[in-house]
Amino acid sequence: MERITRLEPRPPHILYVEFDDGVRGEYDMEDRWNGPVFAALRDPAYFARVQLAEWGAPVWPNGVDIAPDALYDRSREVQRRAAASEPSR
Repeated sequence: MERITRLEPRPPHILYVEFDDGVRGEYDMEDRWNGPVFAALRDPAYFARVQLAEWGAPVWPNGVDIAPDALYDRSREVQRRAAASEPSR
């Protein structure tokens, strides 16, 4: 599995990720919040406290983490769609 090499929170609730194979993308977290465990992340200042855990997942101080493979799959799909929509040269 590819590893996250760069993680950057962007206001208000976007994670920008880059992987070691060059795949990169933005992941809007607002549409993923189900349940009280995500309540703290609704505060943009708290959301910005995300860090990359030693096992490779984005994680917040309250223990919420996001599976890197889900971020990778979504980022790769967005890149694939963008490439498919570019005009042929």
